Amino acid sequence: QVQLVESGGGLVQAGGSLRLSCAASGRTFSSNAMGWFRQAPGKEREIVAAISWSGSSTYYAAAAKRRFTISRDNAKNTVLLQMNSLKPEDTAVYYCAAHASTVFTITPDGYNYWGQGTQVTVSS
Repeated sequence: QVQLVESGGGLVQAGGSLRLSCAASGRTFSSNAMGWFRQAPGKEREIVAAISWSGSSTYYAAAAKRRFTISRDNAKNTVLLQMNSLKPEDTAVYYCAAHASTVFTITPDGYNYWGQGTQVTVSS
């Protein structure tokens, strides 16, 4: 059974940091681009960051630039999202996703494996 399992979410004060981890099992995703998405209540799911299969190419949404860092360890089949300087507007459920291709897209289309999500809450 293929699974993506996120961890590392929680409650943090504004200005704090969290590191989200996505662990894959059931198959290797070393040849797949990966992405982190988030969805706040009443809003559509949006991309936060994405990374190509090799890690040589990354993408950050405007809200994540200069604060978040995506990385991957293909040997461990994991993807990380380091989030610094968190703001209340970062509050959402964060999802890890695996793309069907080696290159990422910035919409949910094309991502065919999804984790169950981890809640991030940033208090003011």
